[in-house]
Amino acid sequence: MDGKRPCVYVLASKPYGAIYIGVTSDLLARLHAHRNGTLPGFTKKYAVHRLIRFEMFGDMTNAIAREKQLKNWRRQWKINLIESENPDWVDLAVSLGMPPINPH
Repeated sequence: MDGKRPCVYVLASKPYGAIYIGVTSDLLARLHAHRNGTLPGFTKKYAVHRLIRFEMFGDMTNAIAREKQLKNWRRQWKINLIESENPDWVDLAVSLGMPPINPH
């Protein structure tokens, strides 16, 4: 996967931990930035770096609409969505070729 497609992604600090939803046109580059702390804000402050879900889109307009929809969902709905495809909250970034996150 080259990652150069509009994408909505969900990060978590740990299973049932802090959850972050974002949108990007380059998933791998964005994950790299989150993990290296080059993006200030929530994900850096709370170490929200595990990719637990992502959805690819054909255009950015639809990706942004989905991101807004998910951000408005209740927390439990988000958890249900995550667990519908990733019940063990596995870091999917590893399957995209990124190294595992080192536990602290």
